[in-house]
Amino acid sequence: MSSPLALAFDCGTQSMRAILFDKLGNITGMATEQYPPCSSPQFGWAEQEASVFGEALFRASSALREKCADIWDGIKAVSLTAIRDTYVCVDKNMEPVRPVIMWHDQREAECSDPIPAGSAMAFQLVGMSDFVDQQRKISKSNWIRENEPENWNRTAMYLPFSAYMTYLLTGEPVDSVASQAGHVPFDFKNKRWMDTGNIKYPIFAIEPEKLPKLVEPCERLGTISAAASARTGIPEGTPVIAAGSDKGCGTLGTGCISSNVASINFGTAASIQLVTPRYVEPQQFLPAYPSVIPKFYTPEVQVYRGYWMLNWFIGEFAQEEKRLAGQEGIAVEDYLNRWLADTPPGADGLMLQPYWGAELRMPEARGSMIGFNDHHTKKHIYRAIVEGINFDLMRGLKTMEQRSGLKATQLAVSGGGSRSDVLCQLAADMFGLPLKRVQTHETSGLGCAIAAFIGVGEFKGFAEAIKSMVHYKDTFRPDPEKQRIYAGLYDRIYKRIYPRLQLLYKEMKRL
Repeated sequence: MSSPLALAFDCGTQSMRAILFDKLGNITGMATEQYPPCSSPQFGWAEQEASVFGEALFRASSALREKCADIWDGIKAVSLTAIRDTYVCVDKNMEPVRPVIMWHDQREAECSDPIPAGSAMAFQLVGMSDFVDQQRKISKSNWIRENEPENWNRTAMYLPFSAYMTYLLTGEPVDSVASQAGHVPFDFKNKRWMDTGNIKYPIFAIEPEKLPKLVEPCERLGTISAAASARTGIPEGTPVIAAGSDKGCGTLGTGCISSNVASINFGTAASIQLVTPRYVEPQQFLPAYPSVIPKFYTPEVQVYRGYWMLNWFIGEFAQEEKRLAGQEGIAVEDYLNRWLADTPPGADGLMLQPYWGAELRMPEARGSMIGFNDHHTKKHIYRAIVEGINFDLMRGLKTMEQRSGLKATQLAVSGGGSRSDVLCQLAADMFGLPLKRVQTHETSGLGCAIAAFIGVGEFKGFAEAIKSMVHYKDTFRPDPEKQRIYAGLYDRIYKRIYPRLQLLYKEMKRL
């Protein structure tokens, strides 16, 4: 018999990863399946066939079994983590009704029908009317109901992506409480679906019977079904344990169980989270999400486009550098990160606000770059992008600290950008905090595996599991002089940009 293993599925935006972890946090095997590109029936739309995800899950698991046949019998539990705010419409036979609308899809509903007068009045009294209008418009369930009523009527269940993946593994449409972080009628404070009488319920108005059963993280969602066993190679009856969303599992995978550690994610959507036993909205009207740690919350601020902006920059300005990186056999991001050594902190006075995508708290905002002069090059623009993402994450952390009374004394990093020493050091300098990096950048999978092991009793609790499975291998300490420069730029310029441009953004949107 092999040593105990947890099989974690990380169901991402672009790929499916099946990862085996042992109890020391080591990856003992991994298989990755890339999805084909999303389809875009109209500009800004992003859809994917649900079957793409299922087939990728089955192929990844089968490929991993072939690689790890000698230790496969050590699997004690399976868990999964998935992208957020992505839902699958299924009919009464659990067959997908339409392609999946992805989280980064930019379509909006018109929402011409008013919400009930009582709710509308309550929202107006607390200054939430504009926020609620925007939430209604970007909720994909409202768009489907409005534009494809026949599909909505055929929809027996409106499943979070994680619940649909769980159904493929267990035959049961069940989900983790800690996977809820999207546009559905979920009561984040009480960690349950909203009652239909809740004043916020009409924002989404999804029929209660269309939503899945929820269980607490680290509890059993079900077991591997016979059908799933035949497709994945995982033994029938293997427990499937509830974990949480990709960001939540990533925070756990960096060892964040203390409120003085901020988890920063350098992903497609960059984010910063705290972990707290108290429900604290990270910003006005924005909920704190359920943590993978039961009875805890993870208030979060997100830069919606985040490190996607580097892909935008590469596509628009760095095709030659991409070719040169290919000749050297390195990633184009590694090639571009060399530029950070050629430009000073503050990019010689060039500053960027990274609102390239919709911002929930300020839907009229647009991206901006200020401070151009004739000696700026695309190297400065690249640096300004990276610094702009971090400046906005700094703004988010400061806001959460003010609202919660907590104070972060260190950072823990995850996401694709965490592979870069240069990006990690720059973040440490900007935040003025030591930044720690764990033994793997597969932190979402690691957090998922921690939940799985706890769920089957391999660890007594999170402290024991993290001590065994999370190991800090690098610490980046801030440079005091650079931190002084960044603190001045943030206080005297960055945080004043949006208030100065807000009226112009609103006028631009109106025009």
